[in-house]
Amino acid sequence: METDTIVAISTPIGEGAISIVRLSGPEAIKIADSLFTGKSLYDVASHTIHYGKIVDTETNEIADEVMVSVMRAPKTFTREDVVEINCHGGLVAVNRILELTLANGARLADPGEFTKRAFLNGRIDLSQAEAVMDLIRAKTDKAMNVALGQMDGRLSRLIQKYRQELLETIAHVEVNIDYPEYDDVEEMSHELMREKTKEVHDHIEELLRVAKQGKILREGLSTAIIGRPNVGKSSLLNALVQENKAIVTDVPGTTRDVIEEYVNVRGVPLKLVDTAGIRETEDLVEKIGVERSRKVLQEADLILFVLNYNEPLTEDDKQLFEAITGLQYIVIINKTDLKQQLDLDEVNMLAEGRTLITTSLIEDKGIEELETAIANTFFAGEIESGDMTYVSNARHIQLLKQAKQALEDATTSLEMGMPLDIVQIDVTRTWEFLGEIVGDTASDALIDQLFSQFCLGK
Repeated sequence: METDTIVAISTPIGEGAISIVRLSGPEAIKIADSLFTGKSLYDVASHTIHYGKIVDTETNEIADEVMVSVMRAPKTFTREDVVEINCHGGLVAVNRILELTLANGARLADPGEFTKRAFLNGRIDLSQAEAVMDLIRAKTDKAMNVALGQMDGRLSRLIQKYRQELLETIAHVEVNIDYPEYDDVEEMSHELMREKTKEVHDHIEELLRVAKQGKILREGLSTAIIGRPNVGKSSLLNALVQENKAIVTDVPGTTRDVIEEYVNVRGVPLKLVDTAGIRETEDLVEKIGVERSRKVLQEADLILFVLNYNEPLTEDDKQLFEAITGLQYIVIINKTDLKQQLDLDEVNMLAEGRTLITTSLIEDKGIEELETAIANTFFAGEIESGDMTYVSNARHIQLLKQAKQALEDATTSLEMGMPLDIVQIDVTRTWEFLGEIVGDTASDALIDQLFSQFCLGK
């Protein structure tokens, strides 16, 4: 257990009704009590809240009226004594209280240090700790539910179960090698080893099968809106976001830069990027925007390609079709309230079977159909839920892929008739990869790096 007491502001900085200064460590109650006028915090019951004032003991000035929560170890988030000082929101009051706690013996917490202490003190494992940050960053209900499931230990329990199965297999091989005279121990054969490793391999494959959905729910779909100038890209962004984030005019080249906005589409977070219209231009500023648009295009998970129903296809349109060949895209034919000039047969031929959606953004038509098409493209219309365990973290996905590969290497060795003690090396590697997910075999450097990404006060 850590010997020092840490403190941080755990609420967003700025004006608000309430701000919270959180302390954790062996001196948390002592430091808070030295500043608090009201009941003695030493005498109050754990998990209770008390009214009083925070007073600067040197000047005897009142810093703020507060409510102080006292939570004694081990039944706290960090498994240490925790005190939360609920004060009035605003920069002055909360910073003054923070400064007083620091002056009385607390240390300013590092980013993520409260959660790191929860991990180091055994309350949560590494995958649960990472889920705390996923919960904070969740942009849709479904993303939040995935994070809550992981915080609850759903993924951890599965990983620990698979590790235990592998550990028993490894131990079985060791017993056969070290104690061949034990007749009551079943001999580990190549066939039995193949059966044990295949079972875990199939479980890992199932986790990876839904990993793409989980990663999308966690990070969102990077979605680029492209098309020639003045086809309705910014109008589409505004319609999806339901705010006037982008400037909408009839003047080509109005969007000079990349505009980003998150939007919830059928429970899926889309990171929408409204790009500058891609065309040949002599305008230096617009040219920079066009180059950025081309870069965004290559990095997008999904492309919304907007065409004008009121104009025939141009060479620029055809070049855009070429630019997105092989990428995931939906064609949106906008301005259907105007007279048709676009050859839909030609568009269908160039789109090579991709989904076509017709819209009239000025009349608010077609957005529902577009949202359904996006959900169908990535989730076949439905996101699996219920008891489904999602892997959404890129680090976890990579480790699962490495574990799967190690088991496949073990299977190859078995098929080649290699001795079981050699095959066991790959099985042990699998056990270690899975251990990195929950933190059992993670290095100190990795742990420090992961928690450094957390916000201060969490």
